[in-house]
Amino acid sequence: MTEREIYDGVIVNGTKDFIFVAETLRRHGTGWCVIGGLAVNAYAPAVYTADLDLVVISTELEPILADLRAADFRIKEFPFSINAQRRAGRTETSANMLMVQFTRPDRYQPFVERAVLRQIFGIDVPVAALEDLMQGKLWAWSDPTRRAGKHLKDGSDLVRLAEAHPEVFPMLPSVLREEIEKRRQEGENPWGDDDSGKP
Repeated sequence: MTEREIYDGVIVNGTKDFIFVAETLRRHGTGWCVIGGLAVNAYAPAVYTADLDLVVISTELEPILADLRAADFRIKEFPFSINAQRRAGRTETSANMLMVQFTRPDRYQPFVERAVLRQIFGIDVPVAALEDLMQGKLWAWSDPTRRAGKHLKDGSDLVRLAEAHPEVFPMLPSVLREEIEKRRQEGENPWGDDDSGKP
């Protein structure tokens, strides 16, 4: 199975909606980049997520939201994001559909100008540079208001990036570095496959 087929088996029309949003952004010629879990997948082995986290130049966002509304996406505004999701059909549930999250805090805006082209679902899209992606995940991981499940996933994403790119290991929070060093001392190779046979 292809990566797209696998993802669509988990997220209903996930790649279709991803490509539609990417093409909408390209058509407007606005500055943007992917952050979050799908961006991590562009640098490390894939872990599938229903969230498409984006940074868009804030002054250019309203026309994009208008196009998404016209394409039957529901728009909801929150303090730190604007979320867009295609309306579910009769045989679909929104929980299994792509959620597009436009990140609002200004500190993410510089990520756009440093973004690099990488492949997601076989198409080239601007993705946050590795160091910026790590920084964004660090901000999310250290947010005390973050839900426990999100906090743990942020930590997992940070470790995935450090495993795939050891040069960013020093950016990891000390508690994560210490856990990796502990496992290394116990004989596990944190940067390679685990051949121990342990479940």
